[in-house]
Amino acid sequence: MLGVNLYVQSQGTQARIQQELGQRLGTALHIQRVSVTPWGGLKLSGITIPEVSAAGSPNFLEAKTFGLRIRLLSLFSRRLVITRVSLADPKVIWPQNADGKWRLPGLPDHNRENASIAPDKPVERSENENSREPETGIPPRKPPKSKQPLSDSSSKNTAATGTFVPEIRRVSVSGGDFRFLDRSRNFVAAFEGVEFRSAVRNAVALRGNARVAKISLRNRFFLEQLKSPLQYDPTSLELPQISAHAGGGDIAGHFSMQPQMEDSPFTVEVRFRNVQADRVVTDAGGPKGVVQGNLEGSFNATGKTADPNALTGAGEIVLRDGQVQQYSLLVALGQVLQIEELMQLHLEQAEAKYHITPGVVTVDELILHSPNIRLSATGTITFNGKVHLDSRLAINEKIRAQLFKPIRANFQPTDETGYFAVDFQVGGTIDRPKSNLLEKVVGRDLKDLVNSLWGGRKTERPKKKRSAEATPSEGIISPSPSPTLEKQTEATATPVASP
Repeated sequence: MLGVNLYVQSQGTQARIQQELGQRLGTALHIQRVSVTPWGGLKLSGITIPEVSAAGSPNFLEAKTFGLRIRLLSLFSRRLVITRVSLADPKVIWPQNADGKWRLPGLPDHNRENASIAPDKPVERSENENSREPETGIPPRKPPKSKQPLSDSSSKNTAATGTFVPEIRRVSVSGGDFRFLDRSRNFVAAFEGVEFRSAVRNAVALRGNARVAKISLRNRFFLEQLKSPLQYDPTSLELPQISAHAGGGDIAGHFSMQPQMEDSPFTVEVRFRNVQADRVVTDAGGPKGVVQGNLEGSFNATGKTADPNALTGAGEIVLRDGQVQQYSLLVALGQVLQIEELMQLHLEQAEAKYHITPGVVTVDELILHSPNIRLSATGTITFNGKVHLDSRLAINEKIRAQLFKPIRANFQPTDETGYFAVDFQVGGTIDRPKSNLLEKVVGRDLKDLVNSLWGGRKTERPKKKRSAEATPSEGIISPSPSPTLEKQTEATATPVASP
């Protein structure tokens, strides 16, 4: 064992191990120390793979230990048989290259190679070695002398390489932390607590099983305890049987990606159930306590990891045992109309069907039904958050009978027997929605009446002055509006001139 350690720790052997593993991975590889023990096999410590695409960037990979169980006798033969490779606590920071691909550092880009070689081809046929190609200005190269024998140094290097060929049988990863960045080095996804066991089919293909403790996608959506079989080769990465948890519920699906193609296209199929709506909204940065209940549904899509706007697909979402409460628009409307059910909707039916085209989510159908109220909408939501929904609020005769007569007249009969509706629009953004619902429900004449009542104690002259100044663009009702009215107008996220 002492002799073996002296052998593997020799400068020449360690350099060959580093060289051959680097060639097998297709990138530069640095090893601080090599040792051999009967129980652990060959152990490489202080493994790093530098990031060569940008100066000053952190290392592509840093790992505590890199263990190889080997057949000791194979060290003295022409083959190094590695029965198992174990990577402990790897930390990977993987940015996209300029072409939007996640490529191992140092791996050649065949498209760029071909592009750089192509201008040289016509020059090689030139007889004047000192001439330059008039369009490119690239000096010509001499034609290769293929019939000449290799030099002595080349022969020695080839022979040295041929005497030390590694063969890897199995690979395992424990305690992994992988972070993926886009070409601008913005965060895309993180995989924490990665455990991986696989068999190596050939020099570049893997088949195995993966477990991930936590996944973060753009810091908006989080998965926990993901596990799936994994299949990888240079042309594809596939997770065919995904199971995970999100928002306290269960998720199953399939994911595949072509990492070497431009912009790394992918397909995904997801099914979910018993996902807590409030947790999903809160994790995505939304307010807590607005939507409660359990979500279930499905989503199928194709896209490009380098271009979030290229996503296309379709899906549906159903909310079971749902409640919508403390939503400012509905609370304000409930206060104005004195409809308590609007302030806290207990939903008997809540579902949405949608499809996605590049940059736009089209809401094909959105339905919220409580015992006496129907809310529905169709329209679009862009990826940058702009909203345009054509919506309808319908109430039954029981609720309609409670309304003031001028307001009651704004609700017109619908195709559904016993229900009366008013149409309205929702605009603005997801973070700051705007709606003309109150104006549609109360009516323009009654809205002016309400405004005049709130300002009724003022003298006639200030009223005229205020009336002239209170243009919709300025958004002024009166110098001293009622606090209750202020809350209502702010809650609706509409211009203040609308009650």
